[in-house]
Parts: sequence; C-alpha cells; structure tokens
Amino acid sequence: MLEILLVLASLVVIGLIGLVAVFITPSRMVEFGLFGLALGLFIGIPTGWWYHVVLYRALTARRALPAGWWRKPVELHPLLTLDEYRRVRPWFVAGALGFFLCLIGGVAAIAGMLVIRLYP
Repeated sequence: MLEILLVLASLVVIGLIGLVAVFITPSRMVEFGLFGLALGLFIGIPTGWWYHVVLYRALTARRALPAGWWRKPVELHPLLTLDEYRRVRPWFVAGALGFFLCLIGGVAAIAGMLVIRLYP
C-alpha cells in the first residue's frame, strides 16, 4: 500500500513540475526571484539587526561579550535565560526567514537568467 502511495505521489509531483514549467517562463522566474530577494532583504536586514540589539542588551546586563560576538551569535543562546530567549527568538526566526527568502530568490533569479542565456 505504501509503495502505491509513493508511486502516485511521485507521478503527481512530476505532473506539477511539468505544469509549473509551462506557466513560469524564465523571465517570470527572474522577476519572482528578484522580488523574493528584495522581500528577503526588506525583512531580514531590520529584523537581523534588531535581533543582534536584543541579544546584546540581554547578555551585557550580566557579562561582557567576547570580541566578534556578532559573527556567531547563535553560540551565545545557551547563556540566555528562558525569558531572555523568548524575547530574542522571534527576531532570530524573522531574520532567518529573510535570509532564506534571499537565498531562494537569488537562486531563482540566477536560474532564470541562466535559462535565458543558454536557451534564448
């Protein structure tokens, strides 16, 4: 039974990929990619900056931070109390979402440009 479901799911995914390939042209893919990249920057830069501010405020109240702490701030999460972690976590997740959108948008835009360049 599981094998039949896997085969059916694979067929549906293959069909959806073919359907998407018909509707999303390379130029539209570049547009969507650049929009995703811009949205990711719009979300990620301010929330990532505020995440660092909130983390800095939470930790400097108790101890001095090491030099270059902002390059690997996740390593400082175990030093947070549960209440501090609850204040920092939403900004961390929002900044990560912006970063993820930047990655996906950039890859989509590059892929669309490559398709346009290779198959004019």
